[in-house]
Amino acid sequence: MPHFNPLIARLSPPPIPSVLAWAKAYDGTRGPLIDLSQAVPGYPPHPDMLKWLGEAASSTAYTGYGAIEGEAVLRSAYAEHVSKVYGAKISVENIHITSGCNQAFISAAMALAGSGDTVLMTNPFYFNQETTLSMLGIKVELVPCDPSSGFLPDIEAIAQTLRPGVRMLALVSPNNPTGAVYPPALLQKIFDLCRNNGTWLVLDETYRDFLAAGDAPHGLLSEDGWQDSLICLYSFSKSFCIPGHRLGAITASPAVVEQIAKVMDNLQICAPRSAQAALAKALPALDDWRAGNRAEIGRRADALRQVMARTPGWKLQAIGAYFAYIRHPYPDIGSDFVAEKLAKIAGIVCLPGDYFGEGQEGYLRFAFANADADTILKLEERLNGFSLPGI
Repeated sequence: MPHFNPLIARLSPPPIPSVLAWAKAYDGTRGPLIDLSQAVPGYPPHPDMLKWLGEAASSTAYTGYGAIEGEAVLRSAYAEHVSKVYGAKISVENIHITSGCNQAFISAAMALAGSGDTVLMTNPFYFNQETTLSMLGIKVELVPCDPSSGFLPDIEAIAQTLRPGVRMLALVSPNNPTGAVYPPALLQKIFDLCRNNGTWLVLDETYRDFLAAGDAPHGLLSEDGWQDSLICLYSFSKSFCIPGHRLGAITASPAVVEQIAKVMDNLQICAPRSAQAALAKALPALDDWRAGNRAEIGRRADALRQVMARTPGWKLQAIGAYFAYIRHPYPDIGSDFVAEKLAKIAGIVCLPGDYFGEGQEGYLRFAFANADADTILKLEERLNGFSLPGI
């Protein structure tokens, strides 16, 4: 028998392929497959985005190695964008470009914590972040999120869990898997707790652009000394419909950026260069298009709310940005079994709550942004007509 790194070997296989395998067994009798599994934009990139990608990809200017921290033109454009979104003063030195937000997270985690250190996460959690920490030998402790409060973490629970030596607290807002949006006042309280404990707050804001238009998501980037306690993560994938080009970003202190560059030099050297050049043009130019997409995602969320209000036994527990967290009507049956049968019998592909932490067996994650409103409305008939075999 071959011997593998036990920290890797003990992990479950990547979850998305296993869920998509269930979908292959669907016979189509209920209509076309409704895929609410992986969070991918359910509409194409802007034509100008495709044009700029093509131009950059065909240029010899981007065929060599680039700066580890990212192309200066994108770092500058993103620093200006972050400054505008948060009403804060962010410079190029605060930005590091990565190959997707998962890479942003693993780079930040490796820069902050080592094997045997402790990191806090919420339960439920985003599974790729939990497996990242596990494969690095970093201890994970969980802060429970109460369904009755919309899966927002209890500030007292965080205060009780924080102790000297906890290296970081990882949060996702808007949340994956629940969709819960952390109010600015809650994030401020959490940040203050972390700062007083000497713990880094690592805030993944991949779905930030799908918040309702208006106030900034939080005011943490305007806090004096934020750079000593806060790291913000972001993904360009969803907002610009380019997940295959793998680009994310980190906003942090220059000292953190310097440490992350050491990690990145060993992971990838530099993020995809031609896509960075295209994004530097798209970031300021496609604001109106992105605002239209935000409104469209809002319509899809409204359609799902309508559906869930008319499906007895199924409960919409939380919703926001890209995701809805649904309590299924089978309390004594695991979510993996329910999700498998939904895919095979009803042609609805979603993720089991089991994938997101202990005690999540009663829930399913619907990535509703994948489907248009008309498709989402078809869920009503399928859910109301669904039953598990033998039950």
